[in-house]
Amino acid sequence: MTTKVYQLPVDKTGWQTADKTGTARFTWEYDDGREKLINLYDKGKRKQWDAKERIDWSHDPDLENPLQVPDELVPIFGSPVWDKLNTAERGNVRRHMVAWQFSQFLHGEQGALICTAKIVQTVPDIDSKYYAATQVMDEARHVETYSRYLDKIETAYPINPNLKSLLDDVLSDSRWDMTYLGMQVLIEGLALAAFGLIRNTAGDPLGKAVNAYVMQDEARHVMFGRLALRDYYPQLTQAERDDREEFCADACYRMRDRFLGEELWQCLGYDPEDCLDYVNNSETQKVFRSLLFTRIVPTLKDVGLWGPKMRQTFADMGVIGYESTDLDAVMAEDESIAEDIDVQQRAAMDAAIADGVAAAT
Repeated sequence: MTTKVYQLPVDKTGWQTADKTGTARFTWEYDDGREKLINLYDKGKRKQWDAKERIDWSHDPDLENPLQVPDELVPIFGSPVWDKLNTAERGNVRRHMVAWQFSQFLHGEQGALICTAKIVQTVPDIDSKYYAATQVMDEARHVETYSRYLDKIETAYPINPNLKSLLDDVLSDSRWDMTYLGMQVLIEGLALAAFGLIRNTAGDPLGKAVNAYVMQDEARHVMFGRLALRDYYPQLTQAERDDREEFCADACYRMRDRFLGEELWQCLGYDPEDCLDYVNNSETQKVFRSLLFTRIVPTLKDVGLWGPKMRQTFADMGVIGYESTDLDAVMAEDESIAEDIDVQQRAAMDAAIADGVAAAT
């Protein structure tokens, strides 16, 4: 109940504005709301950063291996296709692989930007509107960051069909919680895991920093979805929760398949069926695809979508073991790694300044 002293009854002055994607919800309850969400909002305000200033864009990646990762991380490494390639051709594969990966990150971040703006419109509570507004700024910064990185690679790819279809579903659903579920939990949860794999294996400082800094923000975004949905889903009927589990199961299969990269192999002129068959059956790639669900599995359990359908889906995918992942510890690590990179960059800058002063004297 609001503590504001309205001079007219609020039920006579409120309204809802209908549009094609749901209802823009106005609230007259301006009091702070839930403590954890308000704390997250305060953190979101404090943690804003400028992509132009925080990231060292003067560095140019090696276009033949932009991330400086071992060849074993190339999806077709060890295949007959890979074994036939010469040095220059392998360098071209590495460049296109990174361009394809980061292009999907870019398109996904624009999807997150649009979805979060929709959450500001449709969510009923003022504390959720507060936090979602900070995330809109985060997502705009992420779009800028990945766009600048792709300029360095000088190559880009259109949106993957599986990502596009999932964004279509999320944006066309009028239920406010489905925007949270599809974007905050599923799309961003999988993106976090993919960012983390690059952050932890990249030898190139630019690719490493870009993903580490975006992850620092994304950890808050997933927490936002957890806090909002954990309160809401116990209020739903079992049939309503079952419906959401059906959506999640289908979405998880689509997101897993988005990393097969069919359009990448087609663009490179390789037989996509041969490449897909190898990637599907490669033990290394199976492990990679399973790691993509390290955040999603425990988050869905945390918000209460852990019925037979969801458990069976994750068992079939071989990822149900992630249910016991400590999400708070993982998020704390995301924060720590980003801050460590800041410290290293400042130390490198101080050393460069000191060297310049010494050379001048």
